[in-house]
Amino acid sequence: MNESTFPGTQHLSSSTEPMSSTPDPAPATPASPVETPVEAPAVTAAETPAPTTPVPPRTVTPPGNYAEMPRPTAKLTAEDLHPVNEPNGAIGKIGPTGRPLPVLPDVLPPTRRGPAQVIAMCNQKGGVGKTTTTINLGAAIAETGRKVLLIDFDPQGSASIGLGVQPHDLEISVYNLLMQRDITPDEVIRPTKVENLDLLPANIDLSAAEVQLVQEVAREYTLSRVLEPIIPLYDVILIDCAPSLGLLTVNALTASNGIVVPLECEFFALRGLAMLTDTIGKVQDRLNPKLEIVGILGTMFDGRTTHAREVLDRVVQAFDERVFHTVIRRTVKFPETTVVGEPITTYAPSSSAATQYRDLAKEVLARCPAG
Repeated sequence: MNESTFPGTQHLSSSTEPMSSTPDPAPATPASPVETPVEAPAVTAAETPAPTTPVPPRTVTPPGNYAEMPRPTAKLTAEDLHPVNEPNGAIGKIGPTGRPLPVLPDVLPPTRRGPAQVIAMCNQKGGVGKTTTTINLGAAIAETGRKVLLIDFDPQGSASIGLGVQPHDLEISVYNLLMQRDITPDEVIRPTKVENLDLLPANIDLSAAEVQLVQEVAREYTLSRVLEPIIPLYDVILIDCAPSLGLLTVNALTASNGIVVPLECEFFALRGLAMLTDTIGKVQDRLNPKLEIVGILGTMFDGRTTHAREVLDRVVQAFDERVFHTVIRRTVKFPETTVVGEPITTYAPSSSAATQYRDLAKEVLARCPAG
């Protein structure tokens, strides 16, 4: 009864009947080759080239692109997935990237001011944590006594909102600084609630700059020209780029000497990394040879999911030491800080999220020391 209820069972039953009848002539066929040994080698000779022909395509088909679907990796233990809080550091501990966690020494206060290290937070895919990383990394670096400037280079103005500035209330923004020669940076830059942290805000007007800059001479160097007089006044300048690879992002990469790539531990974000690295290579060759990748930061990491571990492992296989040891995990604290308009280091200074960004600040300063 059960077989008749499923579609296709009649076809299966009918196919089994002729199969039962076929075994009868089957013994007759093997009997003939045994009697005629001359035909046997002819059959084997015809069969031998068949398996050799499909072998070459199989060796060529696997691409070397790191953006392909990652393979399963070994699971990490629960001890490895949690932050390590030991007085002697994380010696011998394996971090979420699958590598031993380094001992990050405390960052000493700067002995002088400037020139600033200009770092662009760039990834053409949206929702990977660029703005969150820009705000909280800037606040963590500012805690070390360094003077930090955050540049909101996204027409959405998310970095401005995250620091308590309403974009629609701005009378002057980074757009005016780019397009009007009579505007100075001092007129646009404003202090924030965080000590040593300033903001160059943006609003929707910045979207018009991408269209207007097309007609400008040396349009890729517009932001670099604007930042030139204020670089000696800061230790670190962080640029929150828009989720695109347009002219605004190219301006940010041309004005920077380093780039941090926030990467969500998800497959689509991994595929977008291939296009971003291609753009970075073109900017290095044609516009800014000093541009270097400071590091790739895994964000929104959930060690309980196999997919997140596989994606992070694939990135480490492709970029090795360029991947930060620090990984930003998912937490409900980040949406709360956006509502309050302050970074995680002041909203929840003792939280694990604040500790992660302080560790990231140590890694960034160790790779490109400022001050």
